[in-house]
Amino acid sequence: MASDPETAKECREEGEILKRVASNCIENTGGLFVAVEGDDEKYAADFPDLCSRCGIPVRELDPKEARELEPTLSPKVIAAYEVEDASIDPFMLSIANIDQALSLGCFLLCHTRVVGFECRDRRIRTVHLKNTKTGEDIIVEAEQVVNATGAWAGEVAALAGISIDLLYSKGSLLITDNRIATRVVNRLRPSSDGDILVPGGTVSLLGTTSIRIDSLDDIRPTIEEMDNIIDQCAAATPVLKKTRYIRAYSGVRPLVASKSAGDDRSVSRSFSLLDHVRDGLENFVTITGGKLSTYRYMAEKTADLVCTRMGVSKPCVTRTEPLPSSETSRWTEPGLAPKEWIKKGEPEDLILCECEMVPRSVVDGIVTSIREQGGRADLKTIGLRSRIGKGTCQGAFCGVRITSYMYDEGELHAGEGLSDLRRFLNERWKGIRPILWDGSLIQEELQEAMHCGLFGLEL
Repeated sequence: MASDPETAKECREEGEILKRVASNCIENTGGLFVAVEGDDEKYAADFPDLCSRCGIPVRELDPKEARELEPTLSPKVIAAYEVEDASIDPFMLSIANIDQALSLGCFLLCHTRVVGFECRDRRIRTVHLKNTKTGEDIIVEAEQVVNATGAWAGEVAALAGISIDLLYSKGSLLITDNRIATRVVNRLRPSSDGDILVPGGTVSLLGTTSIRIDSLDDIRPTIEEMDNIIDQCAAATPVLKKTRYIRAYSGVRPLVASKSAGDDRSVSRSFSLLDHVRDGLENFVTITGGKLSTYRYMAEKTADLVCTRMGVSKPCVTRTEPLPSSETSRWTEPGLAPKEWIKKGEPEDLILCECEMVPRSVVDGIVTSIREQGGRADLKTIGLRSRIGKGTCQGAFCGVRITSYMYDEGELHAGEGLSDLRRFLNERWKGIRPILWDGSLIQEELQEAMHCGLFGLEL
């Protein structure tokens, strides 16, 4: 906030819009900013003024009151402020956006990579794509081309002969096996590693880091990052030292700035909309950077530019019209499957994922929706649309159950299931490897014995 007030203001305004138009994807948790002994007291004292400059409502709390609101806070809290905040279900939000786009006549090509452009007379004439699973080549002729590929925006633009000066900042996070706090808890200090704890349904997320990387080929969390995040977050929430963690993951922030920039945290987290007319292409646009909380605004500004080129003057409606609820995304909500299963009262509806209580009727519905979108159901795609694999066992048991069930239903044949199970567990392993201690290590030893010893799967 102190280093980038414009982005903070942008996030606040967009957050209010998303609470209205996508309320089913957002939990309005509220938030706290807390300083502990050893933190900069002047920075903490200046916090209300920083909030005021960004138009953010803030209320000062006595440390005792803050601990009453969040009992897991450290007794060493010396300053606390209450702010508006929320957590978001990124799976539900993403699928709801995809479903609405499909309902409006869009096409979705999964597992598809841009491999080249044919440019002529200052325009992109064709976009060459390749399906990474089947090897199929696809050619698209589009009136306008939008490059919205996130951290890969520079690589895609380079295929059209355009250079975008991006730097890559890796951020890693941890997921706990239960919900630690009811509110988002931020460390009240200049932006640094391990300064936020976010409740997300039945779990909590803590992070994050900011590490400059040079390649997008191998993005994964490290043990050193996990140790640092826990140490830093535990200063405000000591219980995190004894908490069980079920997963870690990493993402990359594409930051538009000079490669010579020193501290990635000093680079603006705002987005960049690049009109490539200046680069010699009249129908090519790149949108990159930004945050999840500003995704709608990024899309609005991009659509405005494209529509202006096409002579369309109709205003964007996503600011006011609600995002329709999506039946295919509803099962990403933590705790929903067991509630629905109990309400239906159908004990014969076999539970396939015990950690998250996902029954076979939910899997059936997800498989049908994947098929209707032209895809093929596997453990990964089912997991993206539900809670399977996201519980304490991280797919150790539900992976086998669902694979067996899909064989019974004729969705898998011959060796497809074992190959699918191996890929699914390998993906889970990436997030488990950095947190192999205590309960997680015991769980993983059990998984190794079961999958490698019993099933002969070499992971």
